Amino acid sequence: MQKVEAAKMTELKGKDRLIVALDVPTMFDALKLVDELNEEVGMFKVGLELFTHCGTKLLDELKKLEAPVFFDGKFHDIPNTVAAASREIGGRGVQMFNVHAQGGSEMIKAAQKAAHEAADTAKVQRPILLAVTVLTSISQEILTNDLGISDKVDEVVARYASLAKASGADGVVASAKEVPIIREKVGKDFIIVTPGIRPTWASEDDQKRIVTPKDAVAMGTDYVVVGRPITRASDKRDAARRIAEELNG
Repeated sequence: MQKVEAAKMTELKGKDRLIVALDVPTMFDALKLVDELNEEVGMFKVGLELFTHCGTKLLDELKKLEAPVFFDGKFHDIPNTVAAASREIGGRGVQMFNVHAQGGSEMIKAAQKAAHEAADTAKVQRPILLAVTVLTSISQEILTNDLGISDKVDEVVARYASLAKASGADGVVASAKEVPIIREKVGKDFIIVTPGIRPTWASEDDQKRIVTPKDAVAMGTDYVVVGRPITRASDKRDAARRIAEELNG
């Protein structure tokens, strides 16, 4: 498993902690955002909408631009299928990618092994493997009534985080509100990436369990993912700088 020491994480600057979500429909839109923001942020998230449109060609283009990538594919399938997908992603030089913790330990282990082997063969850095705990759009009501899980959200998150670490993942994706209980369960040498971040001057949109950038860092988050507050801002660079300043604490 790729190790990232907690001490190094605390030394990250606000800019380095900031991952901008490229939640746009086309490669043209994505590359335009990268060109505009590459000097202001630490990483770019490629999600399903954009990847479905562009495929791996986009990842190759971003690699040429030396733009660090978090591939947010959220793989969740049988271990063999997830291993095959992780092998394809692992050899493309992305910094991070993720799977759903709910897929279980065998699936997580298969993803890590395949990604590492592919990265070593391609002579690129091994990607950080993250496990998604509970999506930030899932409220307690949805978890209980729709999904039939009676446990509290933070209890489910903590259980999935423990499973992820035991299975070889390098970290998790979780709401900053669950960071304290995650740290209690898995310790400090485990990466936590937090989506659903909204500065006080931005709208909440469809996120339910959100926090501000400043609060996220105070709670112990390592990286934050921000989309619309930056990508829909009239001055995107200024919005990114303002959030990076908040992340500096």
